[in-house]
Amino acid sequence: MLTHIHPKLPMRDSVVTKFYYIHQLGFQEISDYGDYLILSKDDIELHFFKFKDLDPKLNYGQVYIRTNNIEGIYQTFLADGVNIHPNGPLTTKPWGQQEFSLLDPDHNLLTFGQAIR
Repeated sequence: MLTHIHPKLPMRDSVVTKFYYIHQLGFQEISDYGDYLILSKDDIELHFFKFKDLDPKLNYGQVYIRTNNIEGIYQTFLADGVNIHPNGPLTTKPWGQQEFSLLDPDHNLLTFGQAIR
């Protein structure tokens, strides 16, 4: 039986990644080993591994995060000055989801989604 998934995303600098996720997105630190970082928010964890030669423009790291409060999270991020992806404002998608996206400092794409009822 599968119970959880913890995506692993590349990062160039754990200090920059930690600052962004904690101070911009409201995550908490679980562990920081320098080359490996674990952060959490609510019921999710994101893991990050050191990739110092990562070219952010060539990074295709992506994660889809489901929520039960898409509009609240979106408005909170906007109020906190989080940059929403230019092609990713809150939108209703044909596949029955409300979604928005953002890019972290290493251009990992975070898409937040909630099913339309």
